[in-house]
Amino acid sequence: MVKHIKTVEEFNSLFNKGKVLVDFFATWCGPCKMLAPVIDEIDSGGEVADTLILKVDVDLLSPLAAQFGVQSIPTLILFKDGEIVKHSLGYMNQNQLLKFLK
Repeated sequence: MVKHIKTVEEFNSLFNKGKVLVDFFATWCGPCKMLAPVIDEIDSGGEVADTLILKVDVDLLSPLAAQFGVQSIPTLILFKDGEIVKHSLGYMNQNQLLKFLK
């Protein structure tokens, strides 16, 4: 399930529950625009049914980006029960993203 985060409080209530992929992006970012349909496709395909996907616009929620040291976008951070498991910068194709989530 993909959820667009609107507030820091909303993020804080969700990121520590199970397996969570956070996509830090910006609407003006070319690689972010390329990554968005890849994320939507793996979500709708059911391959990551155990993973909540949170999308965080760094322009709207810069405190979150700063909290996690996001300096380049897209940045993907995979959490498990609130702990960072993996971190990746830049575009990934579907196969790369699925491998990242395993």
